[in-house]
Amino acid sequence: MRLVHRLSQYQRLYQQLGNAPVAVTIGELAAMFYCSERHARTLVQQLQDQDWLSWHSQPGRGKRARLHCLKTPDELRAQLLQQLLQQGNHQGALEMAQLDPLHLQDLLSPHLGGQWQAGSPTLRIPYYRTLEALDPLTLTGRAEQHLVSTLHAGLTRLMTGNPEPQPDLAHHWQIGEHGLRWRFFLRSQLRWHNGEPLTGQQLLQTLEKLQRHPRSQPSLANVAHISLPHPLCIQFDLRLADYWLAHRLAELPCLMTHPELPTIGAGPFKLALNEPQLVRLEQHAGYHLQHPYLDTIEYWITPDLPTAGADTSCQHPVRITIGQQDDLAQARPVQRSMSLGWCYLALNLRHGVLSEAQGQKLLMLIQQSGLLSRLPIPNSVITPSHEMLPGWRIPSQRIEEDVPLPARLTLLYRPPVELETVTVALRRLLAQHGCELEVRYYAGKRWQSEAQIAQADLLLADNLIGEAPEATLESWLRQDTLWRGILTESRWQQQQDTLRQIQQLQAQQPRFAQLQAYYQRLMAAAIITPLFHYQYQISAPPRMHGVTLTAHGWFDFCQAWLPPPVDDAPA
Repeated sequence: MRLVHRLSQYQRLYQQLGNAPVAVTIGELAAMFYCSERHARTLVQQLQDQDWLSWHSQPGRGKRARLHCLKTPDELRAQLLQQLLQQGNHQGALEMAQLDPLHLQDLLSPHLGGQWQAGSPTLRIPYYRTLEALDPLTLTGRAEQHLVSTLHAGLTRLMTGNPEPQPDLAHHWQIGEHGLRWRFFLRSQLRWHNGEPLTGQQLLQTLEKLQRHPRSQPSLANVAHISLPHPLCIQFDLRLADYWLAHRLAELPCLMTHPELPTIGAGPFKLALNEPQLVRLEQHAGYHLQHPYLDTIEYWITPDLPTAGADTSCQHPVRITIGQQDDLAQARPVQRSMSLGWCYLALNLRHGVLSEAQGQKLLMLIQQSGLLSRLPIPNSVITPSHEMLPGWRIPSQRIEEDVPLPARLTLLYRPPVELETVTVALRRLLAQHGCELEVRYYAGKRWQSEAQIAQADLLLADNLIGEAPEATLESWLRQDTLWRGILTESRWQQQQDTLRQIQQLQAQQPRFAQLQAYYQRLMAAAIITPLFHYQYQISAPPRMHGVTLTAHGWFDFCQAWLPPPVDDAPA
């Protein structure tokens, strides 16, 4: 980009000459610019025409001219960035911002939040870390999961605030053969983000790939055969009836990507740019459901955010503020909710160091000590858990006889960051009862393998709960490596038998009740115990409307909207 190059040349000039008038020859300028004297004259004239500097030459070869740099590079960069963003030239804006990554947050602050630019409603979000690859089958982050569910469609879809799967690529479905045959009838005129027609044959190819992929295979393990009896009908023939199938097809691992171009989807927004500093989403013109109100969403990656206590949109991952720097003082919480998901402690029975009774004693000590309520974490961020889901109360542990704890235990934990404070408090508590706790940290957001889990007696992590809580917890038992790693062989087989029995119940309430009963047994045995929930909060300035929290703590990009700019001056 010529403008970026010119600014870079001006910055080199300013660094050597400063902001005071100086006497300089054209030859000296050519050396600074690494160019010929002729090109240096042209460049100086261009910079003077743009009012970046003043240049007064004197007649005669070798005579010194008077040059004065009129603006700092930071002033010019901010001015040019504003022009590019207002023109909708996001590629140029990205190149401009890359010139000065250390000051990116300051440069972007006037342009963050919701604004109308180039005639379109645009939302710019500063984000505190680099995003993972936006692949539904590999990502682990909460923000990435929200982004991918916005980019990709499924045969069914879970809408914000509704636990029942809704039509998406399929406009409806039929269940026959006593739950063994499911037919999903596709909408006509479906389009991928690149404008190409979306066909049933392509979806069939993608589903066959998902049947083989380790991440999605557990969701489709009960599917005996997938076929296309009609170009607009996809048929699933099952080994056993599975009345969770419509939920499974709406979950992250079963989202439909283009079979040959996996970054291409069919969701409400398409991925227009995916760079380390900028992820840009644009509205999908061929979207088959109600179109979003926003036209563009940009994530500007600003890892060098101000320190805690300063104005920022990301003081904590569960605290999101939408707005420009000037708006932050006016921003007010528009939605709060307690996460249905929780951070949990799991007992590794397969490892064999802790018995079930010892695990129950450990949980009893945690409950009786009040450890969770005294953690050095603000109450506005976490809340100790009393229920797994509403109505699924965590049992109080009671051990009548004195069960000694092992002399040494190993705990493995992974993000979120709050779990480090739990490990410190837990180590102190167990030391009071003659048990030394070795703590190990794993930076990933998902357990890797049974071999990794086998290294620990206790595991500490979090579990996100989606819009359909019961279906999410059923899928968690199937998909997470945790369960194969911590359950003994007999308990593992019992779990598989239980899940098969539950999935065949057509009526929803008995299905939910049996799943709850199974989780109550796991909690009573101290195999899994929720510790605390997060308090999600979205704040926004007065002009942002339709900000609705999703179950994962982000806001629904398809609901947020900005009123168009109106001149309020009297006629």
